Amino acid sequence: MSTGNKTSTNKTSTAKQDATVVENPEAAAAAVTAVDPRLLVREEGLAGYVGEFKRKMKAGELGSIPVIVGLIVICVVFQSLNPAFLSAQNINDITVTMVGTGMISVGIVFVLLLGEIDLSVGSVSGAASAIAAVLAVNQGWPEWLAVLAAVAAGAAIGAAHGFFFAVLGAPAFAVTLAGLLFWLGFMLQTLGENGTINLDSDGFIGRLTTYFFSDIAAAYGLAALVTAVFFLTSFLGNRRREAVGVPSRPLSDTVLRTALLAVVSFAAAFMYNQYKGLPLATVIFLVFLVGTDFLLRRTSYGRKVFALGGSVEASRRAGINVTAIRISVFAISGGFAAIGGLFLASKIASANQSAGTGDLLMNAIAAAVIGGTSLFGGRGRTWNALLGVLVIVSIQYGLQLESIAEPVKYMITAGVLLTTVVIDSVTRKTQKTAGRA
Repeated sequence: MSTGNKTSTNKTSTAKQDATVVENPEAAAAAVTAVDPRLLVREEGLAGYVGEFKRKMKAGELGSIPVIVGLIVICVVFQSLNPAFLSAQNINDITVTMVGTGMISVGIVFVLLLGEIDLSVGSVSGAASAIAAVLAVNQGWPEWLAVLAAVAAGAAIGAAHGFFFAVLGAPAFAVTLAGLLFWLGFMLQTLGENGTINLDSDGFIGRLTTYFFSDIAAAYGLAALVTAVFFLTSFLGNRRREAVGVPSRPLSDTVLRTALLAVVSFAAAFMYNQYKGLPLATVIFLVFLVGTDFLLRRTSYGRKVFALGGSVEASRRAGINVTAIRISVFAISGGFAAIGGLFLASKIASANQSAGTGDLLMNAIAAAVIGGTSLFGGRGRTWNALLGVLVIVSIQYGLQLESIAEPVKYMITAGVLLTTVVIDSVTRKTQKTAGRA
């Protein structure tokens, strides 16, 4: 008898719930909207975009807005001081010079996503350039083979650092600080008494930063390709999200973003064609950025890196091989340090004792942080390296045009870095207050 009453009660309760769903579709729709404010964007048009922007600002979801605003301010200030700042030659020089440091910064982004740091990348970049120079010049290896050996050596060095950190439990700061000193000594020992090995400026390494695609179709073609790929990936991604009922950007938003990217891309192509053409170094850098961005955002490996940066214990309980991911991330950092070192050697057509020293380490880390990668782990993209290094190199070239003393350059760059770290800290606190971190 009791069982029958319970069954009857359950049926009555279920019927009431079904009736509620059927009788109040408007209330259900309103509940969905309240849960996810992004749905208002599509329904309210411009007002929706304004509301969404305010919501993101209150929640601390600044994204790349600060660094983009900073770049605009830098361009306006230095262009007003010297009309040569936005000249075709200066823009070309900036985008070629930034590649070496930018490549190193891409590897730093991977490490920062774990909430760790790699202080050895400057010395590793110098050691890699020394290895390539010795093999190509002194040992007579084909330059392309020497380059592969140098990059492999950089990755192996990074993996060794990762082993001490992930397996033996030594702090990454201490391990990579020791690596900074060790690989600096290794580089000096490898270069020998002369301390400098000159590279063939017309060779494989030399042409990394000296070769330009002079045909105007190359720059405009790349701009068109970048714009088309961005639109297609965004459009198809939105279609997939709509198909499974996940909030997505409206078509008008995608078109607007594509139009803005097209303006920037074709403007850059126009400036390149006013000087020597499209730099090979810039093309290679963009290819690596696209590849690493795909790796982090579209593969299971990338999701594991982000998960590990969010919580080590949660990642371990989820079945992620924490040790393997940590070692691989430091290997990636070492590999990109080696690639960056080769571009830096190409810029001066030599490997010398000053390679990897000076402010290189500081600039590589600062570029990743200034670009928007969090020092606390779990948030960032490899495109942050591009934005950050653009800020740093633009400031350096702007100050150079104004003949500003070197000490002032360091102080200004330090100020920009400190401002970025403060913004990152405030953003993190805001996200915690909003319940998003």
